[in-house]
Amino acid sequence: MAAEPVKRVTDIGPPHYGKYLPPVVKANYGKWVDHEILEPGVMVHIAESGAKVYTVRAASPRLISVNKIRAYCDLADKYCEGFLRFTSRNNVEFLTAKAENVAPMKKDLEALGHPVGGMANSISNIVHTQGWVHCHSAATDASGIVKSVMDALHEEFTHMRMPGKLRIALACCLNMCGAVHCSDIAILGIHRKPPKVETERLPKICEIPTAVASCPTAAVRPANISGVNTVEVIEESCMYCANCFTVCPAMKLNDAENDGLSIWVGGKVSNARHEPMFSKLAIPYIPNNPPCWPEVVDAVVNIVKIWSKNAQPYERMGEWIERIGWPKFFKMAGIPFSREHIDDFKHAGLTYKRSTHIRF
Repeated sequence: MAAEPVKRVTDIGPPHYGKYLPPVVKANYGKWVDHEILEPGVMVHIAESGAKVYTVRAASPRLISVNKIRAYCDLADKYCEGFLRFTSRNNVEFLTAKAENVAPMKKDLEALGHPVGGMANSISNIVHTQGWVHCHSAATDASGIVKSVMDALHEEFTHMRMPGKLRIALACCLNMCGAVHCSDIAILGIHRKPPKVETERLPKICEIPTAVASCPTAAVRPANISGVNTVEVIEESCMYCANCFTVCPAMKLNDAENDGLSIWVGGKVSNARHEPMFSKLAIPYIPNNPPCWPEVVDAVVNIVKIWSKNAQPYERMGEWIERIGWPKFFKMAGIPFSREHIDDFKHAGLTYKRSTHIRF
């Protein structure tokens, strides 16, 4: 008689997602036939069996305290049998099978200072990266700018009066941990100077071959300067990615005077009406001006207002710009055209297939 296989228990990898599904979702998995947005931030899904699950979406900062997480859990225990989820854009969603829980849940969320909304023709929460809180290669802050922008636009989170969805993202540098390449409006931190090589310090704390190999564009190469074996940076080849700084602290990229931000527009992931699009450069450079970044806020609000006023129903930012033409968009937004707007990168994504549509 063959021995039974040994069942091994391991903590490697994520747990199965089914463990965290609300009972009503698990019971009707794959059998949902319809959904409806009842009001800003409130949605109902209906299953073949007639079962319903109500979703209440609220804004949430990306960086939250333990006390805030406990407050969310208390709400989930009170109204949702302990179940909640976070979206990819840092919204927090509470799911309940009881319609009578929706109104008191909204009231409690608003009492906590979290507006309910972000669905349909509105601004969803801004997805963003680490910023100065944590990232070593950040050219700008994240949370501070996001807070400042949403202070100016938060009413559009709680209403559904815009032409279509609006997705805003922020990445602190061109490595783009955020979704800036595929968002309607993207705020991107930029470095404008290559790394500063600390010639004397570098060979004492860095491996020169590793520093050279870290550069994706071969801008870093070995050098002997005044008898010191070190490296040098070819500025024309540097794309300011901070890979070298990641492996070698003696090649600092951050520069308080030259670092800043750029604004990109027109990206989206959706296949509706138009293929997915990459965002394109609108404003090449805005200086860092903490703590409120008024120039960035003004630029984003200006673009949002122009789109809201002129776009057709359900027309995304990039779709609207393509319809009216980029020259007209620049003119309406008051953005001067400069040499930075000329895309001369030979491997540009214009030739990439970005759609999930299948054609023969």
